[in-house]
Amino acid sequence: MFSNIFLAQNPMIGADALAMGGILASIMAFLAAFMIFAIIIGIAVYIYTSLAMYTIAKKLKYENAWLAWIPIANIAMILQLGGFHWALVFLILIPFAGWLAVAVLMYIAMWRVFEKRKYPGWLVLITLACVIPVLGFLAFVVYMIILGLVAWKDK
Repeated sequence: MFSNIFLAQNPMIGADALAMGGILASIMAFLAAFMIFAIIIGIAVYIYTSLAMYTIAKKLKYENAWLAWIPIANIAMILQLGGFHWALVFLILIPFAGWLAVAVLMYIAMWRVFEKRKYPGWLVLITLACVIPVLGFLAFVVYMIILGLVAWKDK
């Protein structure tokens, strides 16, 4: 009610406010579309990596390959495939140091998994390039391709 009175008394401010409102609405619509797109891509990547890890686990004769589809359990599965105890996944509960420890263990485990599938273990290190701004997306795509090769192409 008060905004209508204010806009009626000051037509220039009203026009500016309407223009600003249109700009803000456009920005919000763009951000909403971007978020929806990001969520769809995230779901697609999750399905792809889960399917690849499921296939790798099956080919390595892992008894509970279905764990690849469960978010924290898939980390425990990868640790087991790499020769570590599954309970090391609980290090995630320790902020920073635990997260770093699990990341290092995951790299070592994936290195071993790649070697069990007769691929060079160093290929897992490509994901480290994801922190480089320009190469990050490219490194991510390359790693997804490599993960698919390790899963579905027998050597």
